[in-house]
Amino acid sequence: MSRILLIARREFMAYARTVGFWLSLLAFPMFAVLGGAIPFLMDNADPVRAVVLIEEGPQAAGLARAVETRLADEAERMAERAREAANSAAEKAGAPPGTAESAIAQMSRQRMRIVATPADLAAVGPGEERDALVRRYLTDETPEAQRLDAIVFLDRNAEGPSARVWAARATDDTVEDFVRGALRDANRDAVLTEAGIDPAVVEETDRFRPEVTLFSPRSADGGEVSFRDRLPGIIGLAFSFLLWSLIITGASILLNSVMEEKSNKILEVLLSSASPTEILTGKVLGVAMLTVSVLLVWGGIGAVGLAISVPSTALDIWDVLTTDGLIFYFLAYIVGGYLMYAVLFAAIGAFCETPRDAQTLMGPIMMVLVIPILVVQFALVNPDAPMVRFASWVPFFTPFLMAARAPSGPPMVEIIGTMAGLFAVALLMVWLAGRAFRAGALSDVKLSWKTFGQAIAGGGR
Repeated sequence: MSRILLIARREFMAYARTVGFWLSLLAFPMFAVLGGAIPFLMDNADPVRAVVLIEEGPQAAGLARAVETRLADEAERMAERAREAANSAAEKAGAPPGTAESAIAQMSRQRMRIVATPADLAAVGPGEERDALVRRYLTDETPEAQRLDAIVFLDRNAEGPSARVWAARATDDTVEDFVRGALRDANRDAVLTEAGIDPAVVEETDRFRPEVTLFSPRSADGGEVSFRDRLPGIIGLAFSFLLWSLIITGASILLNSVMEEKSNKILEVLLSSASPTEILTGKVLGVAMLTVSVLLVWGGIGAVGLAISVPSTALDIWDVLTTDGLIFYFLAYIVGGYLMYAVLFAAIGAFCETPRDAQTLMGPIMMVLVIPILVVQFALVNPDAPMVRFASWVPFFTPFLMAARAPSGPPMVEIIGTMAGLFAVALLMVWLAGRAFRAGALSDVKLSWKTFGQAIAGGGR
């Protein structure tokens, strides 16, 4: 046991002492925050486009007004939605609704504004002279304070309203899309008016959003379904993806570590002092300690962030994890799944000489790991579907799917049966991997079905 712990400590310190480990440990929360903030910052950094509307003639009368009306209506709808969302978030966080005013202003920000047509542009008729003026107002030839972002020429033809949009940037289709929608609405209103239907009635009908409330006997209070009732499924899905990330990260570290030590002949030195099983167990334990350390740091940061920003949600999450010992189910499936895949990767690493050898072997394993990730998303909606229940009994899929299904309360026979099968296969993998690990560490043969079978049949202790 002491040799296993020494190997585990050596494996842990080999990474924990590096600067890169701590940088990556701290960088992930920072980039996670930035990942959520960047879209918001980019949206706020997007300039408000100055747009000029020009009606081409008497036949286009009213089209500019239609575009302006749609812009005003959209601003009103955005403000209302932003107000509801911001006030709801403020209430959940325990803050007074008044604190949401700044968020409302940001969320209801328009991307374009209608400005007055420059006098010289309004005075000139269609032709090359006007096109030259348009290009000048959209380029650096005009001072920035007077520069425009788009100029829209509105017209009507036999088919209905139309427009030609000049944009300062060829890749910016914001104004084009908005004008297209406004003209579509204008044409609809004209058609309805000709048919004797008041467009206001149709618009009011389109705005109607029925209030539909979901109830279930399995909800927390036996009635209306709330976010608290959906939270267990979300947590189960999060644990499934967490386990998947642990396997990919930890197992990859193991594979590279074993492969590097084999190429440097370090494994041969270790085998002179410890058995293959002890070395394999120590390495798996050391990398497990490394990943647990990372999870504790990330989990601590996340828990503190939730407790400060949304304390009510943090309490709900804690309540879900402690109800019926759910957290212990999660931990058991994580331990079993990690052990099963970790020893497999370590054994494969003992047969690899170069990263190219490892990459060829990672492909089939990654294909296996993709399957439960695809099924687990379906399990969130229908955890008792026959396909999900069947796949839950496959040991290589069990830890992912049962972690997602556990919050829905599957039958105890499935929990005990799948967990027993998972750990039985995990222990079998430890035994097989130990024999293959010794054979691969002491030879220069490439991994194949033949060499792997010979390693299992004739591997050492």
